[in-house]
Amino acid sequence: MIEVVRIPALSDNYIWLAHDETSGETIVVDPAEAAPVLAAAQARGWTIDAIWNTHWHPDHTGGNAAIKEATGCTVIAPAAEAARIPTADRLVAEGDTVMLGDHAAMVLEVPAHTAGHIAYHLPDAAIVFVGDTLFAMGCGRLFEGTAEQMFGNMQRLAALPGETAVYCAHEYTQSNGRYALVAEPDNAALAERMAEVDRMRAQGLPTVPTTIALERATNPFMRAESVAQLAERRAAKDSFRS
Repeated sequence: MIEVVRIPALSDNYIWLAHDETSGETIVVDPAEAAPVLAAAQARGWTIDAIWNTHWHPDHTGGNAAIKEATGCTVIAPAAEAARIPTADRLVAEGDTVMLGDHAAMVLEVPAHTAGHIAYHLPDAAIVFVGDTLFAMGCGRLFEGTAEQMFGNMQRLAALPGETAVYCAHEYTQSNGRYALVAEPDNAALAERMAEVDRMRAQGLPTVPTTIALERATNPFMRAESVAQLAERRAAKDSFRS
């Protein structure tokens, strides 16, 4: 069994600490900063064995060096972004496998937010760590890629089993949902979800992880029927003020 711990960081980041109870191995996904990660691991008596980076942005790699120095862990990062992640020890690409105990995580290349962005999918645990590619009711900005790439990413992730838990890296759900209601005003499932999101956020509760099934039903980017529609929605979301 894998236990995943949510660690809030910076203004709206989530760092994910994942622990395999059988082997005792622990990994951290996209550490924005080191201190809260080291504290969370220490509080549970866990030793961090590896860092899994999804992309190079500093709010996903900022804690790499200090965690590596403190624990001697291995930093695993996308091969296409090696030059921008100098702490990396192992570089991975599409089709590679990384392990958490006996659980195999398949590396998926999902470029668009950054040119070399990857995700880590653990099929036997029904988990996917998606970084800034997929969000609850949203998708990442197209900083280094194209709408065509992001459309492909959305289709690929949508094909995962519906029960797959989606661990994204930011608490963007409420703002994403407000735009989603504009994009799909007649989506009853979306309206129902937003009522729950608003209730949760009013209580200061987190809204992620989400699931692939929930995103299929309520995410206007995953539900886009064409590259053109996704591009139109991405441009509209970029200028949207909730």
